[in-house]
Amino acid sequence: MKAVIQRVSKASVTITGEKVAKINTGLLVLLGIVNDDSQEDIKWLSNKISNLRIFSDEDGVMNTSLLQTQGDAIVVSQFTLHASTKKGNRPSYLLAAKPDVAIPLYEAFVKQLETDLGKPVQTGQFGADMKVELLNDGPVTIIIDTKDKT
Repeated sequence: MKAVIQRVSKASVTITGEKVAKINTGLLVLLGIVNDDSQEDIKWLSNKISNLRIFSDEDGVMNTSLLQTQGDAIVVSQFTLHASTKKGNRPSYLLAAKPDVAIPLYEAFVKQLETDLGKPVQTGQFGADMKVELLNDGPVTIIIDTKDKT
């Protein structure tokens, strides 16, 4: 599982002209899934994202987490995170899990993040043509891959 995490002042997801998700201060999580991702990956990544200390404390130091700030989150599926660009100029997405594998893992990740945060998490729609808007705060953008936990 690979996640691009962006600290945002605001973010939203629009599908066919309808805004389906909208948050203010929090995290926008772009999530890519591969076939061998597991429940262990889901738990580890959700815990890492919930507790990642990338929000400013009272001294202006990045020292508090989404859990501590009680910020919100949007999770958007993004198979393109697993693009291979080694050959030619057309990316290959062979590593990305197909929907029959990816959708249940994506839904399980969202549920785990809701459990870890103790609140609902907003989402895009798996496989939809989404328009994602964000105001990156910082900017702070972090990439986490569950295959590289060291």
